Amino acid sequence: MPVDVLRQGEHKVGPFRSIKDKANLQKELKMLVLSRQKDESIVIGDNVEITIVDVRGDKVRLGITAPKEVPVHRREVYDAIQREKAEKQASEQQQQD
Repeated sequence: MPVDVLRQGEHKVGPFRSIKDKANLQKELKMLVLSRQKDESIVIGDNVEITIVDVRGDKVRLGITAPKEVPVHRREVYDAIQREKAEKQASEQQQQD
């Protein structure tokens, strides 16, 4: 089913077709929670490293080392990019119809 076609009562949520789809995916994915202190790191795969650079109150500064071809975004930026892609796709689909 195309992204822009939703069942009655569904609302598009980021890259997901609906709130229900997002909830189902979150049930399938598990979150690993790690404790780290300043200057400690975690490694994702073979080529991504996340380092705790600074902790001040409720703010944590992260340093991310990753290859250029690996996109790294804050969640709100990622969500905006996904919305723009979906809007562009919907616009292109309407132009084809």
